[in-house]
Amino acid sequence: MHWELSEEQEMFAASLREWITAKFPAEIVRTMQASGETSRFTEALVRDGWWGVGYSEAVSGQGGGVLELALAAREFGRHAVPDSCWLAAALVAPLLTETELAGQLAGAQRFALAVPADRTPAWAPLSVAEDGLTGAVRHVLGALEADVFIVPVTGPHGPGLARVPAAAAAVERDDLLDRSRVAGTVEFDRVRPAEVVAISETSLSATVALAGVLTAADALGAGERMLELAVGYSKQRKQFGQLIGSFQAVKHAAAQMLVAVEAAYSTALYAAAAIDAGLAAAPTVAAVAKAQVTGAVADLAESALTVHGAIGYTWEHDLQLFYKRAKLDRALFGPPRVWNERIAVALLDEPVPVG
Repeated sequence: MHWELSEEQEMFAASLREWITAKFPAEIVRTMQASGETSRFTEALVRDGWWGVGYSEAVSGQGGGVLELALAAREFGRHAVPDSCWLAAALVAPLLTETELAGQLAGAQRFALAVPADRTPAWAPLSVAEDGLTGAVRHVLGALEADVFIVPVTGPHGPGLARVPAAAAAVERDDLLDRSRVAGTVEFDRVRPAEVVAISETSLSATVALAGVLTAADALGAGERMLELAVGYSKQRKQFGQLIGSFQAVKHAAAQMLVAVEAAYSTALYAAAAIDAGLAAAPTVAAVAKAQVTGAVADLAESALTVHGAIGYTWEHDLQLFYKRAKLDRALFGPPRVWNERIAVALLDEPVPVG
């Protein structure tokens, strides 16, 4: 089944693609990655109105839902832009009050969920003691640009969410192979949260599903771009006096990449639509998208690199941007193996663990 977008959704995706192409071409993206700059893209999203797409107008959003967020993530992956702050904002949104969400969409305050980006979002092993909150959370997306951390904790009355001002925590930037994403280690040392709200452990389920879908959509965009680059290069590069695109092995590789991209397209976008529709199976479908799409695109990256040869991994060539992004997408919020386990548990009709 090939997923079909509405005319309005196609126009949104095309408009966002044109905007990114004009404002953040590959040479600008490479410059931002080299300098470690992250805020320029976030500020442009807020200033030009893209920041609120995917959220209800009732909370100062631009309308749309998870499918629109997935379409945005796809374009961000296609252009390898530094969207960590945007992704962090999307993942924490289900855990915010309407007032907090409205403030975030207006650009007045930025929230980040203090969970490790190398694991499925889960309850952190942090406890709120009499002298405050102590502990560290590694690889937090959006940590460097956050104003407030939403920290899953265990309090006197059970699981809860602590609101901690970013100024009260120590944040150290993490070095990632993929420079288009930025994470940081957040350390709390007897910090007294501004507020701790009791909440059930299943409240992270919406964030878990979003993490799966948006990462899959990002990988889809990166995969589409790598396919374009590989096909384009095969029509230019010659060996033994012939274009390498005429070689049977290269044709097979391109065909396999195309199949992977087409399957990823329908899988990722259907998963987003399933969340919007409130389907009971949406969390499982999201897990399928994360496991299947990110794994397939990471393999596609190897094929694209093989077509390009060593030049594809050089800093001057665009392929390396998407190769690294695809590899991180596979590991982001847990590798396919972890998400396949969630699928198996769901199919066995057992409670799906949050972490």
